[in-house]
Amino acid sequence: MKGILRIACLAFLLCCTMEGFAQNGKTFLQFEGKEGPGKGKNVVLISGDDEYRSEESMPMMAKILSIHYGFNTTVLFPIEPETGNVVPSYQTNIPGLEHLKNADLVIMLIRFRDLPIDQMKHLEDYFKSGKPFIALRTSTHPFSIKDKDSPYAKWTWNSKVAGWEGGFGQQIIGETWVAHHGIHKSEGTRALIDGVDRDADHPILRGVDDIWAPTDVYSIKNLPSAANVLLYGQSTAGMTPEAPLMWDKSIMPIAWTKDYSLDGGKTGKVLGSTLGSSIDFQVEDMRRLIVNASFWLLDMPEVITPELNVGIVGKYEPTMFGFDSFRKGMKVADFK
Repeated sequence: MKGILRIACLAFLLCCTMEGFAQNGKTFLQFEGKEGPGKGKNVVLISGDDEYRSEESMPMMAKILSIHYGFNTTVLFPIEPETGNVVPSYQTNIPGLEHLKNADLVIMLIRFRDLPIDQMKHLEDYFKSGKPFIALRTSTHPFSIKDKDSPYAKWTWNSKVAGWEGGFGQQIIGETWVAHHGIHKSEGTRALIDGVDRDADHPILRGVDDIWAPTDVYSIKNLPSAANVLLYGQSTAGMTPEAPLMWDKSIMPIAWTKDYSLDGGKTGKVLGSTLGSSIDFQVEDMRRLIVNASFWLLDMPEVITPELNVGIVGKYEPTMFGFDSFRKGMKVADFK
């Protein structure tokens, strides 16, 4: 009996990693866009984070982009092959990355992934194309590649490879993991909007007036000077919107744009942000920031107005962030 179960598990793993076997509602979610300015464009949202519940926030944002604006959206998840469950702490499997081939935009919130080479190749091809992406919260440290002989070993978050110090996060997004600047689970983040970009009517900031997040501020030490900071974060003395600002703590960049290029690939644009836990997205202007950035990165700034609809589609009851706080036994279809 154990032998039969072992064979079944191996068969499921093979199905998860082979192109063509991915199934909507089984290994990924898709929402077909109807009418809207995004009609005909494809957005892939990648979850895979142990702590900040991106498996909950990415489907919610996918529905906003699809229902309100007509984008075709695909959501990918970290899946445990033995059970078929969505398990955020399972770091070596995100099936469905072949959807990146037809993607116009990627939104990701992943952390310390050690994906197999065939899955990493889909990511490499996308980033070499110079297409835009949005990297949220722990996506500053998205990869932790254990195999030192892997062609992607230099992508790891603490890489010491010359020219790739700090790995993918530092070299492509602008920063890797440094530290918590605020006290984790004790202090929140109040967004301070860059006044120069506000005065210049930067499209990403249109209608973005009030973001308070219960996640704490991350330390940023190595953001390149070419990055354009849109939001700074001030720590708050408590985890409520009314908590006072902690002026004794320095502010840190929490949202920025920059150009990137991967190993001779085309130049593209990225929005990096250290915001992004699932409960951050309960804030309307947090959702607005991502919708605005999606249109800006797709060279559609004329679509962006302060009144864009960022209303949640259906119910959204996010789980408090924390390790092992994810909902157990959940299948992909449960996140519809």
